[in-house]
Amino acid sequence: MANQNILIYDTTLRDGTQREGLSLSVEDKVLIADRLDRLGVAFIEGGWAGANPKDDEFFRQMQQRPLNHAELVVFCSTRRAGLKAKDDPMLVPILAAKTKWVAIFGKSWDLHVIEGLRTSLDENLAMIDDTIAYLTSCDRHIIYDAEHWFDGYKNNPDYALKTLKAAHDAGAKWFALCDTNGGTLPDEVAAITKIVDESLRQWGSNSPQIGIHTHNDAGLAVANAIAAVRHGATMVQGTINGYGERCGNANLCSVIPNLQLKMGYDCIATAKLSQLTEVSRQVSEIVNLAPDDHAPFVGASAFAHKGGIHVSAVQRNPLTYEHIAPESIGNNRRIVISEQAGISNVISKVETFGICLRKEDAACRQILQMTKDLERVGYQFESAEASFELLVREALGDRPKFFTISSFHVYCTTESLSIDGGVNSQATVKVMVKGEEHLTAAEGNGPVAALDIALRKALIGFYPEIANFYLTDYKVRILNSDSGTQATTRVLIEFSNGKRRWTTAGVSDNIIAASCKALGEGLEYGLLAAVRYTKS
Repeated sequence: MANQNILIYDTTLRDGTQREGLSLSVEDKVLIADRLDRLGVAFIEGGWAGANPKDDEFFRQMQQRPLNHAELVVFCSTRRAGLKAKDDPMLVPILAAKTKWVAIFGKSWDLHVIEGLRTSLDENLAMIDDTIAYLTSCDRHIIYDAEHWFDGYKNNPDYALKTLKAAHDAGAKWFALCDTNGGTLPDEVAAITKIVDESLRQWGSNSPQIGIHTHNDAGLAVANAIAAVRHGATMVQGTINGYGERCGNANLCSVIPNLQLKMGYDCIATAKLSQLTEVSRQVSEIVNLAPDDHAPFVGASAFAHKGGIHVSAVQRNPLTYEHIAPESIGNNRRIVISEQAGISNVISKVETFGICLRKEDAACRQILQMTKDLERVGYQFESAEASFELLVREALGDRPKFFTISSFHVYCTTESLSIDGGVNSQATVKVMVKGEEHLTAAEGNGPVAALDIALRKALIGFYPEIANFYLTDYKVRILNSDSGTQATTRVLIEFSNGKRRWTTAGVSDNIIAASCKALGEGLEYGLLAAVRYTKS
């Protein structure tokens, strides 16, 4: 099936925001809309105008900055029972949003009509017909979201089809068949979508096209979307990174490459497909959720190779352990360094640092042995690649000495301890910078925070770039819990400068010492990367 268009309908700004713990400001929504527009999706659902002031303001702002490629869509339900659509105040802000396209959802499942809307089946059909006809008369194009479509069809197929016929007769341009509860299986989606496709053919040549909207409660959202496309759907609704209520929506970062690279459909411009990983990570940054490193296609680990045999095979032919070329969707191959690594891992990994080594170089075995020795005492470089690069450069005599931490002391006061309060801490740090020793002190909410502030205070006068480095994650792992308070602790700290992330590790039987090492290396690596970026 080559060169058939599948339109991508993104609902990150509406359905995606229903994810627990995810909230977007108006500015966030504008940024994401702009990035999705540049990616080349066909539709961007912006929210429900009238439901909250934030969505109202978003649509007002978007009237001043129209999209270049995508169609902006406002979302709403059918009119309320017992009213005429022209008299329902709920539809006033929908028209005020001034979008050409409106997504209207209505009930497909008789259970929801009777127990949810508490109205008659006939009135529900009238609500669908009247709402779509009214908005169409107002020069709007309608995408009808058939809510709970698959559950409704399985429970009462005749009535479910009547709801679609009502939307058809009223002038809807699209039907989006919704697996709202996310529990339908792919073979059911395929069979029911095929029935809808056949019904539309009987209803006439001006019938709406079919879209698919799936949720991931059974872990099948992407599979169900693909099943629907195979049987007549030409639009897929979903979200970036699969954000959404409960278990999320169909992840467009998986849907798009599966349809385009594996099935031959055209979803977005081929030249834009290589932006997919970047878009995934930018959106995760804006919504302030850590990226899923193990996400298919766009995750940092999606093309990571750890076993030495795997690495050797991939170096000879990437097809041995990679289902697509990572560059096609903007990702990259990563060679993971661990106790399972071989010489091939080391050579491939150091190439990403701009270092060329050969198997016969003594440094290869030295680096490999150092790695295994350090992992034996608790280090883990597969999650701390910045620390590994510093180790490699140390072994090769190529590690810049920006600073050295000579000593540190941390003091914690107990009078501020409470159930809802932090620990007031003071830290002093002595560092050697450019041949001079500097002693600084700082306070923080906890010993690691105080240590971080004191270290930055000592260095920022020499290296102003440090002001742009910030901590994005802090992980502590107890490696031998049977040793109690004397257990060895591994600390992983992730940093960012707003453009890239890097992680460093520290290991000690003292959690503060482990944190200090990881903090120091994190700032050091950031400086190294800044110097390298400036030179390039």
